[in-house]
Amino acid sequence: MIPKVAMIGGGSWATAIIKMLSDNFTAKEIYWWMRNQESITHLQKYKHNPNYLSSVEIRIPEDNISNNISDIIEKAEYIILNVPAAFLKETLDGVSPEQLKGKKIISAIKGIVPDENLIIGEFLNQKYNVPYEDIVVISGPCHAEEVALEKLSYLTIASTNLELAAIFARLLATRYIKTNISDDIFGTEYAAVLKNIYAVASGICHGVGYGDNFQAVLISNAIREIKRFVDAVHPISRDIKESAYLGDLLVTAYSQFSRNRTFGNMIGKGYTVKSAQLEMNMVAEGYYAVNSMHHVNKKYKVDMPISRAVYAILYEKHSPHIEMRLLTEQLN
Repeated sequence: MIPKVAMIGGGSWATAIIKMLSDNFTAKEIYWWMRNQESITHLQKYKHNPNYLSSVEIRIPEDNISNNISDIIEKAEYIILNVPAAFLKETLDGVSPEQLKGKKIISAIKGIVPDENLIIGEFLNQKYNVPYEDIVVISGPCHAEEVALEKLSYLTIASTNLELAAIFARLLATRYIKTNISDDIFGTEYAAVLKNIYAVASGICHGVGYGDNFQAVLISNAIREIKRFVDAVHPISRDIKESAYLGDLLVTAYSQFSRNRTFGNMIGKGYTVKSAQLEMNMVAEGYYAVNSMHHVNKKYKVDMPISRAVYAILYEKHSPHIEMRLLTEQLN
């Protein structure tokens, strides 16, 4: 039976995963939900996403692209969620738990649902009754822009159901995408949320004038912060130096393609949050994540000085220069 896969979302990462699925040798039926009808019409006519990764050729039948989310979900067995976490509730508004029953849900969202303060797997389980064994998490290190250029990249596919993880990993593997699997859906999801916060911190440090030497100290402390938190939330045996944790942090904190680093850099240079968001064409998940993690960590009380500093700058309007100087006294 040919796998039927639906993409929910129209951004750069969604476009990159569509490319992976299309370039993969396994026969499959691909469906794509996008909110904007003008984008759909352009995609159907010209075979390119008009707004993101426009160099990528889209090889999907016109009838398989729609803004009717219920119709797209009904047709597929694998549903990939790939919208900013801040807009997930709005996107799924009108979709019932019954519609997702029996579906395999893949989260390609590297964020946390605001207000609910839940990672995507927890949100799906608690609000839509999706069993954890039917949930898959895609983690990096992998930037959409490099996928478009077919530069060698690695993905970790995590699920408590390793057989499902292996099946989906095979659907994404291509000449330029290597995949491995993990059973750590909680650790990989929280690490993906946190690395966006630390990428914002990295950008802020660059914006206020710190150099590469301090950046190295910042990120070495950040991976220890991630370890402390994921060990507190889900204490299993894991190697924090694996690509899904350390690798994803490094690429997000250092890459020119990192929207979170770019956002942080603007804040460090004196932009307000609103002005930085208006200038960027993409959502910086770290902005929303740091607020959610601030509230989540009230329960766990993990020592997270970098995350606290970013929260103080973005939500308490503290001076980036002063907060980063105070932070330098807490790192080693």
